[in-house]
Amino acid sequence: MSDLKQRALDYHAYPTPGKIAIEITKSAETSDDLSLAYSPGVAEPCREIAADAENVYKYTNKGNTVAVITNGSAVLGLGNLGPMASKPVMEGKALLFKRFANIDSFDIEVNHKTPEEFINTVASIADTFGGINLEDIKAPECFVIEKALQERCKIPVFHDDQHGTAIVTAAGMLNALDIQGKKIQDVVIVCLGAGAAAIACMELLIQCGAQREKIYMLDTKGVIHTRRSDLNEYKTLFANNTDKRTLDDAIDGADVFVGVSGPNLLNQQQLLKMADNPVVFACSNPDPEIKPELAHSVRDDLIMATGRSDYPNQVNNVLCFPFIFRGALDVRAGKINNEMKIAAVHAIRTLAKESVPQSVLEASGEKSLTFGRDYIIPRPMDPRLCHNVAKAVAQAAVNSGVAALPLPEKYS
Repeated sequence: MSDLKQRALDYHAYPTPGKIAIEITKSAETSDDLSLAYSPGVAEPCREIAADAENVYKYTNKGNTVAVITNGSAVLGLGNLGPMASKPVMEGKALLFKRFANIDSFDIEVNHKTPEEFINTVASIADTFGGINLEDIKAPECFVIEKALQERCKIPVFHDDQHGTAIVTAAGMLNALDIQGKKIQDVVIVCLGAGAAAIACMELLIQCGAQREKIYMLDTKGVIHTRRSDLNEYKTLFANNTDKRTLDDAIDGADVFVGVSGPNLLNQQQLLKMADNPVVFACSNPDPEIKPELAHSVRDDLIMATGRSDYPNQVNNVLCFPFIFRGALDVRAGKINNEMKIAAVHAIRTLAKESVPQSVLEASGEKSLTFGRDYIIPRPMDPRLCHNVAKAVAQAAVNSGVAALPLPEKYS
């Protein structure tokens, strides 16, 4: 058994199984405390909420809670492991919500036979929480599930595998293109992978200025083009009118490669065919589409990002999802809309251009970090992310009319 495997198993098992717990926020030491916490005192907030449902935010923790919900059909890069095997990941997500944004999170694993059963289950319990983070649900069901829940729920519903990945990817991509002297509206993009994350990444890049006709998306059968008859409605959006059929064809002269597929699928010869000053986001985990050492051995003009923490420029969802929800909860947003996502993109990319505090360098194990080829997105341990991203998201919610509360004073 490898050292990492044993340490990971011990971490989850000892001294208490799991990674999260519930803490009491009020005194419960005396009989009087208990009479307030439960019977008879608890009847008073119940009456207030019955009279006005909005009082639930005043008298309960609803406004600072997020449910992390999955069916376990696409767990990390491990596939359809089922609900129970996904629980360590969902607990981990809850840990990250608390650690980075002080949000109380509850993991919920759902057994179901159809997407409709999953949707009905989640919609039935949604009012318990301030927001819902969908996680590790396979495509294309994830698109149907998220859309249905957004329509049925009065609270934000956010599929992080789609939108969190897209936001961090877009932030890093815009910065990388700036450094490479390229404009997003001009670049040719190759996207290897056509699942939830890939489609969300490309849609958000389009909202940031990329041209749909300059995007070549590939699935396991090759380039997605207009003469294919095997495409679902989501892939059809990226059907390019082209004679290109393979990755070899598509990569020739491309400015950008985004990989959300599998390990070692981009080779040195294909990388050499890219345009001058390319940008390569090889985000397959744990093994990228091309290893950075290999990529840099054949191109000294590229900017490279991966999903791994042991290489520069980690595309990590933790840069985004805790703070998206923090901002949304703070203004009681009814949804997380495109304006809020784009605000998060620009808040993240702007922070990377600022000087890095010594505390962040120490937490990251770095001697220095300066905006450039090896530092295009902030490090996850940067405490400024919470304020900057959450504020931008909250302000966008207010400006776009989906917030029930004004911007809190803490953001002024």
